[in-house]
This record gives sequence, C-alpha cells and structure tokens, in this order.
Amino acid sequence: MTRVLVVEDDTWLADSHGAVLQNAGYEVETIPHPLAVMDAIDAVLPDVIILDVLLGGATAFALLNELQSHSDTQAIPLVLCTNLAEQLAEVQLEAYGVKRILDKTTMHPDDIVAAVKAVAE
Repeated sequence: MTRVLVVEDDTWLADSHGAVLQNAGYEVETIPHPLAVMDAIDAVLPDVIILDVLLGGATAFALLNELQSHSDTQAIPLVLCTNLAEQLAEVQLEAYGVKRILDKTTMHPDDIVAAVKAVAE
C-alpha cells in the first residue's frame, strides 16, 4: 500500500486530503508542522509527500532542503499544495523532488488523488 504523508497546518484541509486519499486506498499520515516531519519520516518512510508551502511559523523550503540532504529522503516525490502555485515554477523545484504543484484555489479533491497516483507509480 502506498504511504502518503500530508504536511498541512490547516486541520480541516489536512483531514479532507487525508479522507480523500484514504478513500482512494492510500495509507495516510498528517503532520501539521514541518519540524515534526523528519521524525515522522524516520518512523515510517512515505512513498509520497503532500506539502503545503506556507506553514505556521515556517515555509516548506527549509524542509525541501532538509529532505534533499538525506539519501533516504531525497528520492521521495513531493506534491506541493499551495495558494502560491502561480508564483512557483515546477521546473525550478524539480531538484527538490517536487513532481507536481497543485493550486489550492482551483483544485478539486480528486486532483490530489490524481497527483499522488501520477508521482507514486
């Protein structure tokens, strides 16, 4: 079973993403803050990470750098889920393992399932 780690500080959105992904057959863990992500990854290495860019007290970019600094985490595909999608270029973020960028303002619940399916297989 594909393991998905959702890093989202909006509890409602994290729960929503988690429910949609679980209904699609994925094993899901949600983490509200990037500082807890590395501990969660150490416990169970996910197959895909869904990552909000603007997190309480931090941004995802520090976490992207941290993930790239470890051989066991640098190959994990990432899907950014953000309100800043128009300001981010997927090509510029490929070096960090970012495979998809979803725009929170226009996405539908099925979009997150499609993104995970596309990067996990």
